[in-house]
Amino acid sequence: MEDHPSYPVLLPYFSKYPRAAGSLFQAYTDIVYSQQWLDTEVVDLERCGRAAIKGRRKNEETFSYVVPCALMENISFGWLKTALADLSSPPAIYLAITTDDSSIVYYKISDGIVKPTM
Repeated sequence: MEDHPSYPVLLPYFSKYPRAAGSLFQAYTDIVYSQQWLDTEVVDLERCGRAAIKGRRKNEETFSYVVPCALMENISFGWLKTALADLSSPPAIYLAITTDDSSIVYYKISDGIVKPTM
């Protein structure tokens, strides 16, 4: 893993949050190299015990946030509210749920009840 191009960017968070390191690496490489988001950076979510990914999707001007976690982790509403608050209350965040077989499922999480767009 040390030879991967994203390793130097993620290393401070691997050391700080070792339990979340695998999910962060998996989501970051998907966002940056597969989905090719622009202007990506890693954001420290100290109160949540992990880091998030901030960036813009191709052809979009607004930033989106991805919070990686493992399938086996317990996620609470309080934890999600803390993540939203620490990210300065964006309209939504994406929860990237990772598995050991390298699968990722993204869930869009909004604060409160949000009517779906038609």
